[in-house]
Amino acid sequence: MGDMKEIRTTAVVLAAGQGKRMCSSVHKQYLLIKDKPVLYYSLKAFEDSIIDDIVLVVGEGEEDFCQNEFMGKYGFHKIRSIVCGGKERYHSVANGIKTINWECDYIFIHDGARPFVDGEIIDRVFDEVKHHKACVVGMPAKDTIKIADEKGFVAHTPDRSRTWMIQTPQVFERQLITAAYEKLLAEEKRLPAGGVCVTDDAMVVEHFMNMSVKLVYGSYRNIKITTPEDLKLAEMFV
Repeated sequence: MGDMKEIRTTAVVLAAGQGKRMCSSVHKQYLLIKDKPVLYYSLKAFEDSIIDDIVLVVGEGEEDFCQNEFMGKYGFHKIRSIVCGGKERYHSVANGIKTINWECDYIFIHDGARPFVDGEIIDRVFDEVKHHKACVVGMPAKDTIKIADEKGFVAHTPDRSRTWMIQTPQVFERQLITAAYEKLLAEEKRLPAGGVCVTDDAMVVEHFMNMSVKLVYGSYRNIKITTPEDLKLAEMFV
């Protein structure tokens, strides 16, 4: 048993968003919940978890600020690399993945604007990804979902018992997600013509690797900070 290989994990935390719906001059990941930035909470969760290394993806010119704020001020020693994001979310993810030049078996991709990820969620999705290679965190939808047509009328209503609200982290075997993003970047100019709009990492694996992705329970508290109302709700949770 002594020669069993240790499984290594890296979290790519995305904090390069503009947060336009927040109506604030400060990017949403740096707004305060109580007395700490939104981004602090998810980094703290990964720092205290089974994760070995963290890649922090930030906006252009924010690298030094984040180095001082999160590595200096808060002492997050698992942050191994701080890299600049890209034009679209998937460019930021690709930049984060490309910087991982160390031993790593599984990559956790997480939105820094989701402050309420916790150790239980991280452990749960880690247990599942070792069996399924591709997993996303989410929760069953509480509301009935309607699919709209291009004129704003109901096209159809999917069975609510089979609809999920997708969250992050989304977790993948390293070789799988690396290959998926290489294919995405090679074909990205053809995506709009094919009606493909990449909004999460699971889509990249589904579309380019033709692979099923396992759904794993997250938490209804694992909200994304998008609007001022979300920030008020987050303060209640803290």
